[in-house]
Amino acid sequence: MKDIQTYILALLTLFVVGCDDYLEIEPEGKVIPETLEEFRAVLTTGYRVFPEQKSVVTYRADELVLDENSFNFSDYKDIYSWKDANPDPQTTPYPYIQMYNSIFYANHVIEDGAEKIEASQEKNQLIGEAYALRAYAHFDLVNLYGKPYNAATATTDIAVPLALEIDLEQVFIPVSVQAVYDQVLKDIEKAKILLNVTKFDAGLNYRFTKTAILALEARVHTYMNNSEAALTAINAALALNNSIVNLNETPELPNLYTSVESIMALEDVFDSRVRNSSTISEDLLAVYDTTNDLRFGLYFTADGSSYKAAKGGEQEFKCSFRVSELLLLKAEAEAKLNNLDAAKTTLLGFVKNRYQTSYMASLTASISGMSATAFLSELYKERRRELALEGHRWFDLRRSNQKTITHTISGEDFILIENDPRYTLPFPEAARFNNPEL
Repeated sequence: MKDIQTYILALLTLFVVGCDDYLEIEPEGKVIPETLEEFRAVLTTGYRVFPEQKSVVTYRADELVLDENSFNFSDYKDIYSWKDANPDPQTTPYPYIQMYNSIFYANHVIEDGAEKIEASQEKNQLIGEAYALRAYAHFDLVNLYGKPYNAATATTDIAVPLALEIDLEQVFIPVSVQAVYDQVLKDIEKAKILLNVTKFDAGLNYRFTKTAILALEARVHTYMNNSEAALTAINAALALNNSIVNLNETPELPNLYTSVESIMALEDVFDSRVRNSSTISEDLLAVYDTTNDLRFGLYFTADGSSYKAAKGGEQEFKCSFRVSELLLLKAEAEAKLNNLDAAKTTLLGFVKNRYQTSYMASLTASISGMSATAFLSELYKERRRELALEGHRWFDLRRSNQKTITHTISGEDFILIENDPRYTLPFPEAARFNNPEL
């Protein structure tokens, strides 16, 4: 295993600096991957280097207040104020090359592993995971550095380069938002054919499975406003795992990697540095019923006159996909398909696990009487409540109203206006320096 890890490091170095014939080089005393186990080690590295960008972009949204007295204040102040041009050198960088590093390992497994590994279900699972990881990385990239998906403009909106093969001479030219989404869906389809494990035990559930690829497909189609396709994927995923934590019976955080709700737990979506340098915004606190919503006391802890996050900052909170997201996406798809009664039934079936039982009669009456417009508004609030601090909010703002947000530092207001171009990140300076095509 140590030799494989050394080889992976050498391979990645070649990827970064370039070499015409790197695949023909076999470092003396090192092992070129040949077997299933060796290629599994390569893909494990691909998972490991997948960046934890969702913590960083949380500061761009409306969930947090940056603590000016925190040790890491300088790391995040320019992110918090959307100062993307010439940020302080100490600013935590947004991931870019790290995402392509993860794709690189996936491509290595797809290209070489497919040739060298003997046929088996385990091989299919591994190659399927590689396609899925590549799809997930490209999906996150396009939602960071490309405009939000709009069917009317997606073919002309420029996004990010696609990395589909190991070719050190390849020129990485950004392609359209539509091209990226099309490739993501192609990789998802390939992964669906190959993946054959429905669930990994906790500790290995950072890997893609049959359930996880359907959850990713559901998220992708939701972002594209393909409600029928999203609903198909959601129902297929829920057929494999529809377990949900009932907070009336089991008052535990549902985003733990060991939770029955967990579908895939790859990312630390709210890391300790961000948690320790922030408090919860009034904007987020205001969407909770502090008396009847059982999540409030689990998600947040009082800290003087403020609140701190209680649902992140530790490795046990790794969470990429979970059942609650699927149920909320299902209600959204049903509502957009004009099946309002079904959408209300789905949402009510979910919220009974999140509110005091004594409050459900009142909540049921309220939701049952809502118009389609009012229901979608409430559904998005429920999504915000449930998935707070799990890395969804920035992407949700991008795909919805791109509202005005105000952040304050030392008494000075910084404003992200409605539909601000800064809802899309510029390519990092280092990436532009290394690739003039960006």
